[in-house]
Amino acid sequence: MRWLHRYTCLLAAATLLLITAGGMVTSTSSGLSVPDWPTTYGYQMFAFPLNRMVGGIFYEHGHRLIASAVGFLTIGLVIFLWRVEARRWVRRLGWLALLAVIAQGVLGGLTVLFLLPDPISISHAGLAQIFFCLTVTLALVTSPTWLRPARPPVDDASLRTRMVWLTALIYVQVLLGATMRHTGAGLAIPTFPLAFGHLLPPVWTAPIAIHFSHRVGALVVTILALVNIATVWSRHRGHPELTRPALLLLLEIATQVTLGALVVLTARQPIINTLHVATGALVLVTTLVLTLRTFRVRFTQAVPAR
Repeated sequence: MRWLHRYTCLLAAATLLLITAGGMVTSTSSGLSVPDWPTTYGYQMFAFPLNRMVGGIFYEHGHRLIASAVGFLTIGLVIFLWRVEARRWVRRLGWLALLAVIAQGVLGGLTVLFLLPDPISISHAGLAQIFFCLTVTLALVTSPTWLRPARPPVDDASLRTRMVWLTALIYVQVLLGATMRHTGAGLAIPTFPLAFGHLLPPVWTAPIAIHFSHRVGALVVTILALVNIATVWSRHRGHPELTRPALLLLLEIATQVTLGALVVLTARQPIINTLHVATGALVLVTTLVLTLRTFRVRFTQAVPAR
């Protein structure tokens, strides 16, 4: 089981790298630098000459190569789970992850074939976050701290409810961010923290509404996150399985808010924009880990690996 946990951690790390690479593709407007799919300028994907990976091709083709590696790792995960994991629901999560990565590959191809249509591109970004959540969940439930907790799990119904709401709101915020990027609304409001010098935008268009909704969502998420983090530290200070991810979440949110401001102030500088995407994914999965740990009491005693 130890090696299974390490494997799931490897897959989760590779998925974060994939999301980061995808963010760089969007940030550099490289989505159509390779105009064909599944081939790359007529070459079989893995046969494309490395010396031709320049400019936008480097980002787009590199993203495809990382995606292929994640796909192969996910196939390996399903086999690994089938051989050593006794919990049926965990094995089903593995199959769900495999279906998600296949669907993600198809959506990625469709974004190219249909010339980056907004609905498909946004769905591609949203499904990437769901797949990341699945890999992190598998890493968590195969970890020693989940299988053999050092102390009785926390049973706090109100915290559980608020954590579920926080996780859902963060995912909605991620989708709003993806909508903003793919519809070109990232600089619809080019000033920060005020909107054109006002608390509310003096004029409204669809891009301005999307951009402003993302800012409001960030404020709502930050407030609810701070309330939940304070609850964890005030009620469950003696449970590091909760306080550690809560502290990490606090640091990630502070970083994410700073990056969000810098995205506007630097006119969407590609590296900052990409870090904003990657940090948003980390905020989502850290919140998910904290949420799942509040539900640990609901799970029966771990079944030994077969």
